[in-house]
Amino acid sequence: MPKKQPYDLPESFYDFAMMPKFNEDVDALANLAENEDWEYRFTASSHAKPILRNYIIHTYGRIAEEKKVAVSADENFCCWNTGLITSTQEQIYMLLSRNKIDNLDPYWHFSKWVRRGEWDLNKFASLPDMAHYFEDPSVLVLDTRKELRMNVEHVVADNVERFPEPLRSMNSFGLQNLVSGARDAAWQRVRRNYKTAIPQYYQGQVQLLVPLALTDPGRADLALVVERFSDFYRAATCLTLDMAYNNARQLARPDRDWLVP
Repeated sequence: MPKKQPYDLPESFYDFAMMPKFNEDVDALANLAENEDWEYRFTASSHAKPILRNYIIHTYGRIAEEKKVAVSADENFCCWNTGLITSTQEQIYMLLSRNKIDNLDPYWHFSKWVRRGEWDLNKFASLPDMAHYFEDPSVLVLDTRKELRMNVEHVVADNVERFPEPLRSMNSFGLQNLVSGARDAAWQRVRRNYKTAIPQYYQGQVQLLVPLALTDPGRADLALVVERFSDFYRAATCLTLDMAYNNARQLARPDRDWLVP
């Protein structure tokens, strides 16, 4: 297979660039960026700051789709906009240099994180914009006039391992009834306050996340993923809160009262 070229934008970040000190570099980005909690709250992870790690990998995927990578005239450097900012509201870019290791496939090698005003970015005639995920802003907001449809049996059967431990041993009929009641309560909640539904980006589509409280009415146990159709919404699946936060953070930092890292 021929070595990749400077304007190649493979789907996977790992095919795009070498980043051998990924964990250290993620820590450096967290220190440079506006203060934010990037740790999982409910799920064990083998990586530090897994939310930020996933954010970088999946943001690059969208950047590649939109071809928002700037390459220097000599093809020795490139950069892309991470969508993150410093505490002084300055945009942060990933800067990469040409990979000089001949037997490794990616053209690029991670160099460092740079603020928009730093000298390193003078290599580029123009700087790329951050990733964009939607054309119609209305997809971000729940239309409370529409009904919610849900195949409860399917959602429960496919996701029982994501439920709180005490509920996993329930018989399927009982758990389906519990989920049905929680779904109805959740839909009434978001109809009273449409901002409760938080947008997420998944496989090219903006969906909405709705809190599903199964054991305590004041605390969400899962996030119900809701897809928009022309005349109704459909509950497609449910996610753990850490999974939901990962997906929601791709679009924006959730600023809500139930989905927190």
